[in-house]
Amino acid sequence: MSETDVARALQVARQRLEMVGVPDPARDASALFVALAETTVGSGDTMPTDIAEVFEQAVQRRLRREPVSHITGKRAFWMHDFIVTADVLDPRPDTETLVEQAISRPVGRVLDLGTGSGCILASILYEQPDATGIGTDVSDAALAVAERNMAVAGVAERTSLVKSDWFASVGGRFDLIVSNPPYIAADEMAGLSPEVLHEPQIALTPGGDGLDAYRTITGDALAHLSPGGRLLVEIGAGQGVAVSTLFRAAKLRNVKVFDDMNGKNRVVSGENL
Repeated sequence: MSETDVARALQVARQRLEMVGVPDPARDASALFVALAETTVGSGDTMPTDIAEVFEQAVQRRLRREPVSHITGKRAFWMHDFIVTADVLDPRPDTETLVEQAISRPVGRVLDLGTGSGCILASILYEQPDATGIGTDVSDAALAVAERNMAVAGVAERTSLVKSDWFASVGGRFDLIVSNPPYIAADEMAGLSPEVLHEPQIALTPGGDGLDAYRTITGDALAHLSPGGRLLVEIGAGQGVAVSTLFRAAKLRNVKVFDDMNGKNRVVSGENL
């Protein structure tokens, strides 16, 4: 069986990705090769034809600006490599700010609204071994991915997944409610990167000014928060004031805005006091 030179294949892939405007072509070429070939390439300098063919197929998908996570089927987030498909939002490092705030104090019962891949809830429960959680989503496909990711994090036995439009099918009260809802305004969609447009639109935008999900969540939050319970939501750039105003209008107290690793407003929190 003939073999392909690894260094040459990576160089060519980088050049092709660069030509179509992929932001970091060398990183992506390497990531695709390592994930798909699993570094099993004989001497380390060459790869068998079958692996070369799989690599070429992956590069072609990336040339169409499909996200690397969709091609490899996984994305690193918090402490795990979570399963990712085109049915869920691709976990981003900025969202770890939400997890950091969520685990800043002990919790017993957690609700994740619009759980998507389940990475937020799974990460919180992983860090809070005495906690239990419910994740909701309107998408059956997303809930199927979330179920797999609860197993990835080893928290499946402490998790329930429910098909629900926000709070519609959820009962009881929670010590912590978290959500990374769709928040991109309709007029901002055209400016998104090609990679983002491969993700489910329902997870990206509610239309309009991008605030509808926050209006729904804050409107029903107090009815589902235990005394002293917290609501934490991820927000988009420039939404800190608007979402904080919605929190206060809903009678949530001790409203705060937390920045992500890049110094941008990323999470709004409020309490049932």
